[in-house]
Amino acid sequence: AYPMLVPEVARDLYATVEREMREEGRRVLEQASAFLPPHTGPADKRLELGSPSDVILSVAEAERAHLIVLGARGLGVIKELLLGSVSHRVLAHAACPVLAVRKPLRSLKRILLAVQGPDDAETIVRYLSMHPFRNPVEVAVLAVLPFTQPVWPTAAMIPESLRKDMAARARKFVDGVAARFDAGHYRAWGDVVEGAPAPEIVRAAARHEADLIVVGSRSRKGAGPVVLGSVSHSVVHHAPGSVLVVR
Repeated sequence: AYPMLVPEVARDLYATVEREMREEGRRVLEQASAFLPPHTGPADKRLELGSPSDVILSVAEAERAHLIVLGARGLGVIKELLLGSVSHRVLAHAACPVLAVRKPLRSLKRILLAVQGPDDAETIVRYLSMHPFRNPVEVAVLAVLPFTQPVWPTAAMIPESLRKDMAARARKFVDGVAARFDAGHYRAWGDVVEGAPAPEIVRAAARHEADLIVVGSRSRKGAGPVVLGSVSHSVVHHAPGSVLVVR
């Protein structure tokens, strides 16, 4: 048998829990607003009850937010799993870019910009031109060719000539994207690697000592939430640093 609470006790217990949650929420809001730098302008602090992902998405839509920022630093295993479901839903359904912050960004000197195609690159370039960084940064533009080793030695492999042609096209593509940043106040260069996109992006970020990873959402009409942003979602949850997902 399961223990049961009489209605009066249950109501008092729920009221106490909700009151303590609201008080803790207000403390978190005050702390968060105190950490904001002066140039961010006034902060509107809101305390909402409900499903985290649903509330985040609805408030962002109502406020016509240009960016959603999710924190992920210092979470335990259970909270990390909860954040995983929240961030996955937010990444899949948000109408604006999402920044997942895993550690303080005290200085932003170099970013890794991972692009998957012309449309993807155009979206990111346009967003960064409209919302430039306050100080000049270095930009490593990365393209990942998803070549993998065959499971069986006798399995069909991509001809070397085709592999070289695809690599050359990818190099020309990332160099072209980098040139667009070079025209501004960024110093940019291209990089092409082979392998599984998400792990290679994370490895490239470490190799380039990037302070921030920027990726596209790769959203497509008719794509379901599982497909939408699968690479960006994997990068967000495996990268040791912060990730900006642009759409």
